[in-house]
Amino acid sequence: MNNRYDFLFIFDCQDANPNGDPDAGNLPRIDVETGQGLVTDVCLKRKIRNFVALTANGSAGKRIYFTDGSVLNDLQQDAHDAVGIPAAESKAPKNGKKKEATEWMCENYYDVRTFGAVMSTEINCGQVRGPVQLSFARSLDPIVSSEHAITRSSVTNKKDAEKERTMGRKFTIPYGLYKAQGFVNPFLAAQTGFDDDDLELLFQSLENAFQFDQSAARPAGSMNPRALIVFKHDNQLGKAASHKLFETVSLKLKDGVEVPRAFADYDLTIDESAIPEGVTLIRRI
Repeated sequence: MNNRYDFLFIFDCQDANPNGDPDAGNLPRIDVETGQGLVTDVCLKRKIRNFVALTANGSAGKRIYFTDGSVLNDLQQDAHDAVGIPAAESKAPKNGKKKEATEWMCENYYDVRTFGAVMSTEINCGQVRGPVQLSFARSLDPIVSSEHAITRSSVTNKKDAEKERTMGRKFTIPYGLYKAQGFVNPFLAAQTGFDDDDLELLFQSLENAFQFDQSAARPAGSMNPRALIVFKHDNQLGKAASHKLFETVSLKLKDGVEVPRAFADYDLTIDESAIPEGVTLIRRI
């Protein structure tokens, strides 16, 4: 990869829970000082992993390392078997075999060569620092968490048939527009084997991040990507600092709008005159 990339991913959420906090009863994550909503980088990476797993269906080079219920040591054992590391050397492979195992994991697992992984466990495949990093997504304005009481009309056991219905709760936000920053390091990409095809798949995953992620907490149409703005540098070092490029993108409430309830309530503008020579603006969405 011969280019550095910076990108902004902008998405919104309406009448849904974009990212529940298990430490707060699954309430939508929030910055307690500003009231702005948060979506973790891990949550966004899970959307990408799920899309790749769904579309690639385990094809060569596009397997996913971090999946629900996977036993990581078993996956790393596959690497040891492939490069010929004996069981006696599992924790400390000799003769450069650990590097070979790391390279095998990068070659076969999309998320390892994209985001990196710590694989120095009982079956040691080393550590990988991924070229792609994402920030937390933060809402532009404060969010309000709404609590909804729900009832369960069925019972589990026949003996409970005469009992009153069970009450439960679910949380949503009326509306929030979120912005996350991303970065692609070409030097680390060279180390992991992350190439232009992998980059295209990354952007496709963000464009379709919520298309196959519907659930009771995030029903169809409640979460949508609104913009994917990419800054492509014409070399590996880059022509401008990331924050300077991000500052060329402005998102503001339209005049007269006090309580946003749709993406149409905002104006998105890009000051292209402030983008330096050697940086190409690509509007994916």
